[in-house]
Amino acid sequence: MNLKSLLLTVATVFTASSMFAQANILNAKSPEEIGVRTEAQKAVDNDKPLEYGYVDDRDILFSKMVWEKVVLDERSNFPLYYPIDTNNIGSDRRSLYDVLMKAVKDGDIKNIYDDSYFTTKRTLKDIEAALVMIDTTELGIEQLNAGEQLSPEYINRRDITAADIKEYHIKGLWYFDKRQAEMKYRLLGIAPVAPDVNFIDEEDPDLVPLFWVFFPDAREVLHEAKSFNNENSSMPFSFDHVLNARRFHGYIFREENVQGDRAVNEYVSENALMQLLESERIKDKIRDFELDMWTY
Repeated sequence: MNLKSLLLTVATVFTASSMFAQANILNAKSPEEIGVRTEAQKAVDNDKPLEYGYVDDRDILFSKMVWEKVVLDERSNFPLYYPIDTNNIGSDRRSLYDVLMKAVKDGDIKNIYDDSYFTTKRTLKDIEAALVMIDTTELGIEQLNAGEQLSPEYINRRDITAADIKEYHIKGLWYFDKRQAEMKYRLLGIAPVAPDVNFIDEEDPDLVPLFWVFFPDAREVLHEAKSFNNENSSMPFSFDHVLNARRFHGYIFREENVQGDRAVNEYVSENALMQLLESERIKDKIRDFELDMWTY
């Protein structure tokens, strides 16, 4: 019986590998077939984002909205940052920022917003000023002053790229489902954060969210895009899975509160250590609610 179970497990693993292997390199007969799934594989795969279950408001015994920073120079967050240079890598590997930007440009993500409350919609044209800086050099200004046509070599263009993204801000809701009798988390929004493009080459520029995306609106796109799996490169994780399963490390920098959802640095100023401890205090407060449910 044990042998039968083992064989069944091995067969399942190999079947899953054949379905989800991004490269398909072992089945390809030519380089052009690498990464291309057959129609039969697609039919067997039937791969879609895991649907959220319906949650009635009356079943929510406790909830707390929090905003977190996901800092990209931490090793645990590298899958969201790399690759930043796509010139010498396959088209199937892109950073989270490149995936979001491509989806916005192609219209696969139809709505972007200017803040985490999703009150004001923006378009790609609206945010271009935050993504691109075009400047004229001194020689170009002299050329214009002389009444001459501005030469292209005297125009400096600086675009925000994946390499410039320093962190992500995410907004999510922790809630206790009394029907399931467990604490759960639902990701609601995500924003790439980069230096202000007008001061990007300065030593310590301010960081600004470029735009906010309502996460449920982007799940289909993020499910199709894959992040690198360091343990098994033939079975990458989708960005949808990485974010929903919280396979990242974040710091709480804001929670909903009576003071207008004020940020931690508004009442704990100029002390990074105390801000970090306050972030941990908020996390503990959320975790302790579930623990207290089973304390008699």
